[in-house]
Amino acid sequence: MVGPLDGVRVLELPAVGPVPFAGMVLADLGASVIKIDRLPGSSDGLDLPPGPMQRGRRSIGIDLRQSTGAELALRLAERADVLIEGFRPGVAERLGIGPEVALERNPALVYGRMTGWGQDGPLSRHAGHDITYLAVSGVLHGIGEHDRRPVPPANYLADFGGGAMILVSGVLAALLQARTTGTGQVIDAAMTEGAAYLSTMTRQLFGQGAWTDERERNLLDGGAPNYRCYRTADDRYVAVGALEPKFWAELIAVLGAEVDQVPSPFDRDQWADCADWLSDRFATRSRDDWASIFAGTDACVAPVLTLAEAPDHPHNQVRGSFVAVDDIEVAAPVPRFSATPTQPGQVSEQGGDTDSILAELGVTAAARDELRTTGVIN
Repeated sequence: MVGPLDGVRVLELPAVGPVPFAGMVLADLGASVIKIDRLPGSSDGLDLPPGPMQRGRRSIGIDLRQSTGAELALRLAERADVLIEGFRPGVAERLGIGPEVALERNPALVYGRMTGWGQDGPLSRHAGHDITYLAVSGVLHGIGEHDRRPVPPANYLADFGGGAMILVSGVLAALLQARTTGTGQVIDAAMTEGAAYLSTMTRQLFGQGAWTDERERNLLDGGAPNYRCYRTADDRYVAVGALEPKFWAELIAVLGAEVDQVPSPFDRDQWADCADWLSDRFATRSRDDWASIFAGTDACVAPVLTLAEAPDHPHNQVRGSFVAVDDIEVAAPVPRFSATPTQPGQVSEQGGDTDSILAELGVTAAARDELRTTGVIN
């Protein structure tokens, strides 16, 4: 692998959602990642099949419920700079691979823990998913249409934004500290808190009286007519983000009107009339017609593309924003580095590197056969 994390060794324990994504990010950045996968038949049904999010790692299949399997994981942790896991609080300790024993065997280890609720607190040992973490963070209440139910934004905010990316930032900060002092530490990353952290600007505006708790009644939640999506003649949508007066003026000019002829988005009392005016205009042409009309302007208008369409957008093609991994188009690694460019790695078969990884630990072929016989490895 290439990238700024070249030489960093990461051990990723079995998990779903944010932990595999964090492992992918670290691998994309150049880290050498070993992923412990569950043995076939031991999944809880939520594991993704091998694909782009599992890229860039070597995979070893271990039954961590067996003490021999836990010992193998600890031996791998001894050689790692970073360990990331997503078990419920107490599970890693019960398996014998918790931070206390891991750090005893590798004092410089950065032990990253990813949970929904955090390692303590009344909800810490209870199940949850992105939608429930968003609910308790205060974020979910603000997403959706006015006077209708809140709508979860897929699972981007808590799982991946407030979860995986916060975990990665914590891991990198702790890694710098460990490199300086030789002392590792435990990272307690909670998706609920990460989602709330992402809402800092909104909470600031709310505290300053510039944001209301009502959905679609604010500048950036689809309430303002100059910051929302409009249906086009072909039942598709364009996104409008002409927040500043100069961009609003350009938008209105492209639509063939003068600013003083149109209800103002800068007066809340005129928001409804302004939205109606824009709705009527955008309903006269198709989405792609509007994209062509606004091309080259600073009116802040863009076509709302589907997952299938986004890779074919001219800008994304020129930038190489999407790449094929295992014949699936996914976003290319970001950000971009001038001196240490990154590239996505290949997808390993689950458990496909078991023998080579154990051989590096000094486990002989005969010992590996015995481990397979007892169901410790695949």
